Amino acid sequence: MFRQAAARILSRSSRAAAARARPFSTDLPAAASPDETFVEAWKKVIPNIEPPKTPLSFMTPRPATPSSIPSKLTVNFVLPYASELSTKEVDMVIIPASTGQMGVLPGHVATIAELKPGVMSVHEGDKVVKYFVSSGFAFVHSNSYADIIAVEAVPIDQLDPALVQKGLADFTQKLNSASTDLEKAEAQIGVDVHSALNSALTG
Repeated sequence: MFRQAAARILSRSSRAAAARARPFSTDLPAAASPDETFVEAWKKVIPNIEPPKTPLSFMTPRPATPSSIPSKLTVNFVLPYASELSTKEVDMVIIPASTGQMGVLPGHVATIAELKPGVMSVHEGDKVVKYFVSSGFAFVHSNSYADIIAVEAVPIDQLDPALVQKGLADFTQKLNSASTDLEKAEAQIGVDVHSALNSALTG
């Protein structure tokens, strides 16, 4: 009897939790829909003029979540001033998340990860392209799309080892001679970034 009562309680609580659960954005319909509430309110106030378009009208419909895991991961990799990769189909990306290196394959669970200074590698067959990223965010969607936004990024083969070593030495000296919290914080950021750059080149 106790087991039956426990089962009923768990069943009710599971249904209640499912009803309260907020869907992921990738669980929502892929097709864009007009903002009906705004349109109705507009027509009540100004019925003779067509309502202006809302941001939803300009958004590209999101690809639907496939029923099976695709063979490729579609990646968008953008910077504030450029788009490095646009809807690029790859086998895998490895990103320097703040919690550690994170590999993203097709079918990865929906995730948001903060990026730390480090190496991001893009794997496409036997070809591997590596970028050094300073910071940013990675948005992994359940439809096997990944949007990676970095503040700064540069291909590893374009880094100058001599400049990296000089920068590391300069910021280390600034950290040792810093007298205020602000100076220490700025110098520590420089040391962290140049240490990551140095590791990217030597590793």
